[in-house]
Amino acid sequence: MRVLFEKLMWNARLFILLAVILSLIGSILLFVVASVDILKTTKQTYLYYVGALGGEADIHNILLNSIIMAIDLYLIAVVLLIFAFGLYELFISKIEVKDESQSKVLEIHTLDQLKDKLAKVIVMALIVAFFSKVLNMGMKTTQDMLFFAISILSLAVSLYFLHKDAKH
Repeated sequence: MRVLFEKLMWNARLFILLAVILSLIGSILLFVVASVDILKTTKQTYLYYVGALGGEADIHNILLNSIIMAIDLYLIAVVLLIFAFGLYELFISKIEVKDESQSKVLEIHTLDQLKDKLAKVIVMALIVAFFSKVLNMGMKTTQDMLFFAISILSLAVSLYFLHKDAKH
């Protein structure tokens, strides 16, 4: 009875494949959507400069916002990709296809490594989202400028501690 139960528990780890497959699908979808957004922005920029797009649009804001949103989508896609690789390697099997001369970014040996890699990419995605919000924010008072400066200082300090921790 004990052996049967242990075998059932061991095989239950295969449910992780559902999370791995769906994370990969989500990652691919985000890469495609972000790339299509960049292509649409390229077309819009081209039409603006050949004069086919009305002069009322500020192409610089449109271009900057579109690219920043695409970067945000790419970063979230990377989070899903790292998550899928990490879950697979931790619970299913080591991936043998990897080339030794390539980057070790997708190599994950422990749950703590997976959490650290995900946290760093998520922080970068949050910084990009913050940057996007700042671009659309109008500075009207000195208090707005003060809060903006404090926000940038907080981001700089948090990035410092993230990189300081990575060296140890």
